[in-house]
Amino acid sequence: MRYLKLTLEYDGTNFCGFQKQTGTGLRTVQGVLEAALQKLTGEPVRTFGAGRTDAGVHALGQVVHFATQAKIPVDRFPAALNGVLPSDLVVKKGEEVDSSFHARYSAFAKKYCYLILNSKHPSALWHKRCCYFPYPLNVDLMRDAARCLEGYHDFQAFSAAGSNVKNTTRHLFSFRVVRQRDWIGFVVTAEGFLYKMVRLMGGTLLEVGREKFPPQRVQEILASGRRGQGGPALPPQGLYLVRIYYPGEGEDTSSWKEAPELGFPFASLF
Repeated sequence: MRYLKLTLEYDGTNFCGFQKQTGTGLRTVQGVLEAALQKLTGEPVRTFGAGRTDAGVHALGQVVHFATQAKIPVDRFPAALNGVLPSDLVVKKGEEVDSSFHARYSAFAKKYCYLILNSKHPSALWHKRCCYFPYPLNVDLMRDAARCLEGYHDFQAFSAAGSNVKNTTRHLFSFRVVRQRDWIGFVVTAEGFLYKMVRLMGGTLLEVGREKFPPQRVQEILASGRRGQGGPALPPQGLYLVRIYYPGEGEDTSSWKEAPELGFPFASLF
């Protein structure tokens, strides 16, 4: 038995989330991937993902692992699998891993980005891949508010009902607010995230940016532990799972606080 790790990119627009929903007929990333793997290998394959992205959420670096008896060389696996996958789901990398590896439980951090188009006019090309927000924003105030969220906190106030997670404490390593021209990105790296956590924090930061909340209000909401005190959850189409971090990959965690070089989205925000 071999154990393979795949890094995936997908446009979440036409997926009903990552997790397979048996018997529903809904199109999910995991369901489409497993069907393609079965077609390629001739065997039923069960995949395990690093994160369960919601409907409409995109990924640049989702990770899955699975066991297989297929003899396809690992360096040829991405191209072979991409040949049977639809165009909105792509395998970027394949690696052979030890049986102890788990896409979710072996990870020590995840990075998300929420992308906002802050301009007078919406975009025909990006309307399903960003959040359009036409109102003026004070980015300096948003950065002050984001710093209040960094560290080890109970993030229950920035979680949505519907999750059965009992421990709502997380270590948020870095929350950067970056801007280039009309584009704003919330780039967030943490050990893990609660249900809709990034979208709720982002919605609250927009209220700060519009000067409806002072930055310290974010710290007060966080300390309260009560849901519904901040801004609304932002829509899913602006959210991207950027990267999953695993031990031994050489990432210097101090770089998570550095300001990136700015330019067009994706070339600079990540």
